[in-house]
Amino acid sequence: MNRVLVTGGAGTIGAAVVRRLVGDPAWEVRVSDQREAPRWMREGCAVHTGDLRDVEEARKATRGCSHVIHLAAIVGGIANFHKLPHTLTEVNNGLYNGVLRAALDCGVERFTYVSSSMVFERATVYPTPESHIDDTPIPRSAYGFSKLTGEVYVRAAHDEHGLEYTICRPFNAYGPGEMPGDEPGIAHMVPDVIKKCLALPGGAPLPIFGDGTQTRTLTHIDDIADGIATATRSPAARNEDFNISAAHERTVAELARIIWEACGRDPADFALEHLPSYEVDVVRRWPDVSKAKELLGWEAQISDRDGIEQTADWLRERLR
Repeated sequence: MNRVLVTGGAGTIGAAVVRRLVGDPAWEVRVSDQREAPRWMREGCAVHTGDLRDVEEARKATRGCSHVIHLAAIVGGIANFHKLPHTLTEVNNGLYNGVLRAALDCGVERFTYVSSSMVFERATVYPTPESHIDDTPIPRSAYGFSKLTGEVYVRAAHDEHGLEYTICRPFNAYGPGEMPGDEPGIAHMVPDVIKKCLALPGGAPLPIFGDGTQTRTLTHIDDIADGIATATRSPAARNEDFNISAAHERTVAELARIIWEACGRDPADFALEHLPSYEVDVVRRWPDVSKAKELLGWEAQISDRDGIEQTADWLRERLR
């Protein structure tokens, strides 16, 4: 049996990854997160609560683990990227220093780094293959730059010390588990728009950022969790990078309509109010997912409509 450390395991994607691993008898799971882990996680896993930017704490969390899945980071929606640029880079870089040093010191067999589609925020090829990372201009956003920095850290640890790694890049994660923020844009698009749909008075248009022609490829957290777990375990994923994503590109306006209908609003009343967007708002996001299918035998299974309906039902219960 392998023992895997999931950093950031109490977060939205982290909890989905932990749930996926706990259900697999091949894994013994340890979680490190400064947030309180839910009861089911405390009962099924060992839990570490120290600050992983402290190398000694990172060693305590990592010691005895054969694998690490590194999810701990400051994340969020588009507003977060603009409001907290220095915090993002400071915290995330501190985590890379602590967690990668601990992985090297503790002899970890495989380090899975969960990056982000934001490393491709200035992509010019669509659908975007993993190999385009070598030609994509450096991200403008602090968040995209920070996640790309993590990829550089991981490859550097491999080049200098032989650390085996896998890089997973989720695209537009959504699903039950993420609550919308008090301010639009702090959380991701799906919970934000669901909250707006549930609260709008009759006849009011739905506010969205931008003109709605921007595209996204929504990927359910359960699919992302399965992709990360599959890549972490696969010999074919050693020292490789993967887009972990669904395959369907949709405009933000199309997604807003799906959310509208999933929230029980009358389709005939659907209308949009276009709000000014932020300086960095990716115009197009559509990954090539053939590499994961060919090397890992993995592809996303949950449709946008099914996943959004499930997420809307989950949030409706919690926003009453």
